[in-house]
Amino acid sequence: MKLGTFMMPLHPPGRHAWETLAEDREAILLADRLGYSEAYVGEHVTDLAENVTSCLVFLASVAAETKQIKLGSGTINVPNSHPAAIAAQVAMLDHMLKGRFIMGISPGGLMSDAEVFGNYGKNRLDMFVEGMNMVLEIWKGQAPYNLEGQFYKVTTANTMISEIGQGIILKPYQSPHPPIVVTAVAPFSKGVTSAAARGWEPISANFLLAEWVKSHWPSYVEGCAQAGRPADPANWRVARSIFVTDNDDKLAERYGHGSDGPYYFYFKQLIRKLVGFGSRSNLFKLHQDEPDSSITPEAMLPKLVFQGSVNKVVDQILAFREKIGDFGTLLYPCHDWADRSLGIRSMELMAEKVMPAVNSVIARSQSKQVVNG
Repeated sequence: MKLGTFMMPLHPPGRHAWETLAEDREAILLADRLGYSEAYVGEHVTDLAENVTSCLVFLASVAAETKQIKLGSGTINVPNSHPAAIAAQVAMLDHMLKGRFIMGISPGGLMSDAEVFGNYGKNRLDMFVEGMNMVLEIWKGQAPYNLEGQFYKVTTANTMISEIGQGIILKPYQSPHPPIVVTAVAPFSKGVTSAAARGWEPISANFLLAEWVKSHWPSYVEGCAQAGRPADPANWRVARSIFVTDNDDKLAERYGHGSDGPYYFYFKQLIRKLVGFGSRSNLFKLHQDEPDSSITPEAMLPKLVFQGSVNKVVDQILAFREKIGDFGTLLYPCHDWADRSLGIRSMELMAEKVMPAVNSVIARSQSKQVVNG
């Protein structure tokens, strides 16, 4: 199992933007040094708590300082942009990273972003599909493109001067394009099936109950079957909120589950958005007749945040894997560093102690299966 990281990121709105942006950059540079395999960064334009307004710009800021880690958009909210802009900006970043880029995409889930871009109330899923189809056609085809749909038009027919390069959009470094991933939020997600049928891979969100995460695998298998390709667990990425200490379970409980900790703040914000305004209370319920009032940080943190000393977290990860099935990459979400030293140490322990122990157990289990097989 590989280790990566995913950050929305989400910080208390009262913190200075320059401070949290520097912290987020530091987290990615640390992940690179520690050997994390991937790092994804989200974007929102109308949220002071999630103040990375362009994931591509942010990733460009760490491109030259990272050495081995693959950097991913987490995600480009396609309806909030234009296919030509997305195609050109992704291609440029892919060249800057010389192929260390993964393209995460989605229709976007923040309604205030949708409203500010004039998409609120529109069929953003249709906009997403049309926009991505055009991005791929731009990379596949040749100028002047002449693409026209319900929402977008792409052409340089009237202004192209091909002999000097004018009117031609850059193609990506990776051929035919960077790997594409989609975030999976809905239980029994049909979006995962559609994405897998197109050769795209899923990231299961960190705020889902284990039962809903498990439901993504059969959806992925169905989509891969439609495409005539094998469903490989190595391509499934799963995010989970985790906080690790060297040996202090009480500290981990207080920081990881306590009302003064950053994980509590994160889920308080998220529940307000998804339950209080987004009509997504189903994500936090196993039984839909449960009242929405039962969805509180106090109730959800024990279900959604792994916390404890190294051995305790190892056991939690293995139990989670046993419940949902095999997957390829565990994405460690970077929450606010309310205590900088604890945030850094948790990331270090994940890479240096937790994951080696997890993979050792997995390897022994697989060896036994081969022997008994």
